[in-house]
Amino acid sequence: MVQVTVYGTGSFGTALANVLAENGHDVLMWGKNNETIEQINSQHVNTKYLKNAELNHQIKATNDLTQAVTFADVYLIALPTKAIREVLGQIDALITNKKIFIHVAKGIENNTFKRVSEMIEDTISSEHNDGIGVLSGPSHAEEVVIKQPTTVAASSNSETISKLIQDLFMNDYLRVYTNSDLIGVELGGALKNVIAVASGVIAGMGFGDNAKAALMTRGLAEISRLGETLGADPMTFLGLGGIGDLIVTCTSTHSRNYTLGYKLGEGKSLDTALDEMNMVVEGVYTTKSVYQLSKKYNVDMPITEALYNVLFENTPVEESVKYLMERGKKAE
Repeated sequence: MVQVTVYGTGSFGTALANVLAENGHDVLMWGKNNETIEQINSQHVNTKYLKNAELNHQIKATNDLTQAVTFADVYLIALPTKAIREVLGQIDALITNKKIFIHVAKGIENNTFKRVSEMIEDTISSEHNDGIGVLSGPSHAEEVVIKQPTTVAASSNSETISKLIQDLFMNDYLRVYTNSDLIGVELGGALKNVIAVASGVIAGMGFGDNAKAALMTRGLAEISRLGETLGADPMTFLGLGGIGDLIVTCTSTHSRNYTLGYKLGEGKSLDTALDEMNMVVEGVYTTKSVYQLSKKYNVDMPITEALYNVLFENTPVEESVKYLMERGKKAE
């Protein structure tokens, strides 16, 4: 049995806390929403994010950061990318010994273009950092929490940490593979959110399977091009953290990125679409970072560019599709 503090009471943090508890580990969740914390403690549900799914009764939740920090030496970071520096800075100020950090955030920081493991490394002082890893792959929280078969990838620069993540989470409904390419697994998880928003746009406009298949295939080409430029193994993008995550996020109404895109495809503005949603949509922030990275490294990413123009330059979705289809002739 391992004690684990889960930071974040959103859908995926809650689903993974449930996996850990089901696997016999001692789990404390930390969050800021008092109503959610009370629900988890007294009713064993998190209706804001996971409707009526019943959680393991051993899971405890708190809003006391000091209690969360001292509870465990293994931390699961299930926070939005944009919240990570702030919360981890507060955590670092309270830590008195080395901790292991496992994150499940799928984003790239705006302005710095850093991956989440790099953000953690920046924010946590070296005397408190006992290793960083990521758990990523095609895994909707709504399915994990009701124990539907799911496979994911665990990655770290340390093989010991990768295997620890595998040992903590693996069971008869969650299969965990290890992967030594931390850069590729993190980038795959983040970059597919951009393509997922675009996939939602296509569906919202009423286009069918041909368009979606084209978008996913050419989107994977963009992900691979940028990933390889940034030091990833291109083969990683053919695995769970790449095409696996891309498929599930581009084809499911569970996906918040796809759902946002669908609303945009129906003609809603970005502000309206975001207002209608109850969750952080990582793909919006990531699109900005990825577009800027593509310009910095001169990587051809037309789908990303078209989506950036829709999100941040108010380009009509119809115009963006026309731009993609009428580009100059190319070989595949």
